[in-house]
Amino acid sequence: MTEQISLVDYLVLGDEPHLVAHECTACGARFFDRRNACAECSGTEFRSADIPTEGELRTFTIVAFAAPGIPVPFVAGVVDCGGTSVRANVVDVEPDAEHVQLGMKVKLKTFPIGTDTAGTEAIGFAFAPLSREG
Repeated sequence: MTEQISLVDYLVLGDEPHLVAHECTACGARFFDRRNACAECSGTEFRSADIPTEGELRTFTIVAFAAPGIPVPFVAGVVDCGGTSVRANVVDVEPDAEHVQLGMKVKLKTFPIGTDTAGTEAIGFAFAPLSREG
């Protein structure tokens, strides 16, 4: 089996990949990056909080211009996952306003980004539309 590592610290791999945030114990604000203090209340105690893998697309943009080597167009969005905002690309959908809609139900999806010379595979994440079937 190929060894895999997460592209970001807050992506947990395994049988059920999911995101984990740092949650302020004082006010419940959630952050994906490490914090010394909460930006909402200045609290300094945090706990890990699993983020739901399904959510709703709250805002998006269709990116038409990117750095060399990045295929365009693609959809960059913000997904509300049970009250936690997650910035991520939206995949498995045509990148146009006819197919991508605010309020669209989406689910976390992981995929390989690349493999290093030792054979370790880096895994990233995005969100894909939930199937309308079943």
